[in-house]
Amino acid sequence: MYALDFTPSRVCPRNIHVEVSDDGSTIEKVEFSGGCNGNTKAVAKLVAGKQVDDIVELLAGNQCGIRGTSCADQMTIALRQAQEAARSVA
Repeated sequence: MYALDFTPSRVCPRNIHVEVSDDGSTIEKVEFSGGCNGNTKAVAKLVAGKQVDDIVELLAGNQCGIRGTSCADQMTIALRQAQEAARSVA
């Protein structure tokens, strides 16, 4: 398993903690610090056990109002970074 703490920008959460499988293909866990508690918990539950590529394809570019990004979009950036790091170590 590879873990990464990501500092998102232009969204409410202060941190997004992601854990991916050793090969970077599967999301093991996501935790948001801050933000809309119910929504971020729901997103974390929905993506656990899913393939990183599938979730990134589905949620990348999702926007919240005029921010130009969203919690889900920022999570996809964190997932990609964790995936790339996991693959470089493997």
